Amino acid sequence: MSLSADEDHQHALVRLTRYIREAAEILARWDAYSDEHSDAEGWPHDPSAYGYRQRRRDADTWEAFAKIRFVALTHLLPFAERQLTNIPTLRVRPRWSWQLKTLRTSLDELYCLQEHWLAERDALPDRAVPGTEEYDEPLADRNAEAWHHLDTWAVHGQALLDINTAAQQQPRRRTSPPTATVISAARTKPASRRTP
Repeated sequence: MSLSADEDHQHALVRLTRYIREAAEILARWDAYSDEHSDAEGWPHDPSAYGYRQRRRDADTWEAFAKIRFVALTHLLPFAERQLTNIPTLRVRPRWSWQLKTLRTSLDELYCLQEHWLAERDALPDRAVPGTEEYDEPLADRNAEAWHHLDTWAVHGQALLDINTAAQQQPRRRTSPPTATVISAARTKPASRRTP
């Protein structure tokens, strides 16, 4: 692994850490609002305001993930998959492989949802612009469908950080063998003599 690849990976991990933190903050705000504005059975006091806040949660989480979506596909997942193959088996947590597959599946779904939204947006009439129901409704639908996958990245993205930590704890390979002189075993041990 080259130094620049390692530096690029560290920058990508910083961005992932920022997403995980932002997603947790967004979810905490939503949970606080939901708890305060729902009855004991979980029904909202004001369904319209509740729905608006839920849409805000979905949109904010999408916007936070959009900052790492490309690097997640091109760098974070492939790099972690390579790192995982180089970590000794005894140091690998069994859930990491499953978490990487889960992250990849969620990322694939997010890309499909985005492609569907872009096709739908391009088919909208000229009058459908941000702020109109014709534009905002399908966008809100995309965000709502994406939220589960965005949350998956917020929860299981930590696996990429853990894999990196385990990989960094591995001893670095030497670029050249050590220059110690090897002394022949025949010279170091006295010859044994058979006695009749």
